[in-house]
Amino acid sequence: MKLHGYFRSSAAFRVRIALNLKGIDYEQASYHLRNNEQFSAAYLRLSASPLVPALEDGAEIVSQSLAIIEFLDETHPTPPLLPSTPSARARVRSLAQMIACDIHPIDNLRVLRYLAKPLGHDEKTIETWFNHWIKLGFDAIEQRLRREGATGRFCHGDTPGLADCCLVPQVVNAKRHASFDFRPYPTIMRIFEACRAVPAIERAFPEKQPDAEA
Repeated sequence: MKLHGYFRSSAAFRVRIALNLKGIDYEQASYHLRNNEQFSAAYLRLSASPLVPALEDGAEIVSQSLAIIEFLDETHPTPPLLPSTPSARARVRSLAQMIACDIHPIDNLRVLRYLAKPLGHDEKTIETWFNHWIKLGFDAIEQRLRREGATGRFCHGDTPGLADCCLVPQVVNAKRHASFDFRPYPTIMRIFEACRAVPAIERAFPEKQPDAEA
């Protein structure tokens, strides 16, 4: 398998976690998002959309991080990243989508760049935007994780799964902004630290990737 991504991409980070948890060997191909390499003809022939990641598995190309993770879960079912019952799977997918659908799409690099140019917002305004949407999302996620009995050491039970694949990159993304206040989110941070203690997840962190930059 080959994962086409970028070390700092939250979506690619999710897939790296899943691949590592599954114990799947894979190559990486990097597209520097800040240099617009995702718009290259070579990548667009592969993906059709200038967004990372894309997973190449022989002749199969799968895009969109959540679809990739579920593809991996179906083709490599051990260890599972989704629980066994419909209601539990719905809970995990719901938590994952609260990040992947509600927070990430309006706080990612291309949105922040558009706020700067052409819209002309300054760094302080953009930081306020960024923190606002993460706070709204984390407020809801923290409440759910704290009150729902299915929460364990990880987002669902005592083994990491799909929701953790999404939560960890979003926390790392928020940590890049020193002004974000994590104190209201003890459950999120407890789960983040539990995830970080898993070697397969730790290996997926941006700074551990071959294309990592300071």
